[in-house]
This record gives sequence, C-alpha cells and structure tokens, in this order.
Amino acid sequence: MHADRSSDATAGSLPLPVVTRAQVDQGTRLAYHRHPHHLIVWATSATVTVRTDARDRLVPPAHALWLPAGTPHALDVLQPGNSCTVAVDTVRCPITWSEPVGIVVTPLVRELIVHLDRNPHPGPTRTSVEALLLDLLEPTAGTRLHVPLPTDPRIRTIADALIANPADRRDLAAWGHEVGAGVRTLTRLFSNETGMTFARWRTHARMRAALTHLARGVSVGATARAVGYRKPGAFSDAFARVTGQAPSAWLPLEREN
Repeated sequence: MHADRSSDATAGSLPLPVVTRAQVDQGTRLAYHRHPHHLIVWATSATVTVRTDARDRLVPPAHALWLPAGTPHALDVLQPGNSCTVAVDTVRCPITWSEPVGIVVTPLVRELIVHLDRNPHPGPTRTSVEALLLDLLEPTAGTRLHVPLPTDPRIRTIADALIANPADRRDLAAWGHEVGAGVRTLTRLFSNETGMTFARWRTHARMRAALTHLARGVSVGATARAVGYRKPGAFSDAFARVTGQAPSAWLPLEREN
C-alpha cells in the first residue's frame, strides 16, 4: 500500500474531513483496528473487503463504505488499484448511521471529495463543500445486494475466484474437484455460512460486479457478457429481480444504451 497522505497523522494537524489516497497491492492486509472518527472507504479502482465483527463487506471499484467511528475493522485487497479514505468529524457530522453502510459515489460526490483533497486547509468554501458532501451521501443498492463472504477455506476459494471472474460458469461439481469437497458438502457450507444457495450467492456476486461495469458506462450487453450471461435479456431480468432496478438505471446519463 502506497499512501499519498497519512490519514491518522494528517487528521491530527488539519480539520476533518481529511482525504487520503493510496495505491493498494493485491494481497495487502490491514489487521483489525479502529478510528476515533467516521470513515468513508472508497475503492476508486481497487476491489477490497472490509471485515467487521458482524460480517465481511465487499467494496468493488467505484463504490464506498461508511464506517462509523470506533468500528473495529480489517481490510483485504482482492484486486489492486487506487483507494481513497475520508475521515469525518463525529461532532459536526449529521449522519447517524450506527453500522457500516454502502454509499453511492455519484459524479458530484466524487468531485466534492476531489475538491477536499486538493484544498485541505479550512475556509468558507471548504466548509460549504464538507456540508454538501455529507448531505448528499445515501445508501447504495449495493447495500441491499448482500454478498457475504464465507470463512471455510474451500468455499472461500470458490467465492474469491467468482469475485475475480464472475463470468466463470463452473457448477459445484466442477468446483468440488478443484477444492477437494463433494457437492453436498459445498451446498451445505454455502447455506450455513452465507445463508444462500450457491446459485443465489453467485447471482448476487455477478450483480454486484455488474453495478461497477454499468456505473463506468459499459453497455448492458457488454456488462451481461462480462458477468457470465450470454443473453442481455436474461441478465436484465436477473438484475431487476435482485436490485429492483433495470440495468439502464445505473448507466451514466450520457450513456443510456
């Protein structure tokens, strides 16, 4: 992990929010720790998993996670890239979320964070930008799109592989040969550890990956192929069932086809 600015060090010398940007390498792990301030963990181009006492949360590229102050958490980098964190003052923050929440990183939210990063010193304009940023934060559909990560090494191997390549179409029988477990065992483990069948978990993982492609302006057809669907119609139906929205709702305004 190569940080452009140390959040803990800077937070003590500048008013919050403090923005920290970093390049993160695949396999990087941060042990459990906590912060006295709220934290926005924004995976600008990386894919990270934030682990809390309650569960693991996947933060794919272009998505973010709100961590309330004092939340013990650890971090694993699944795919390398750039990341950004924003430390938020607990006293002046109007947000009352008491548990980690996935949040929408709209183009405006992104530009406000960039402005805070480029203008770290206090002033009337910065104060207004801070207030606007916090006012615009809202839960993302990805919060409802739960992709729980299992701990058993056999099905965790499968889960990590499908997150890295959601287009992988292997069934549990094929995965069983790779991880050394039978279909019945893997079926039971997926149900016990994720609360989902393997098929449902894979669908959720695919839809979570699809959100990233769509938000970047990738067409619905190309997104469908990228996450393992041969026909855009089948992908659109699955996406609507899981998220309650059409895929086109996630395309940037200038890219609706």
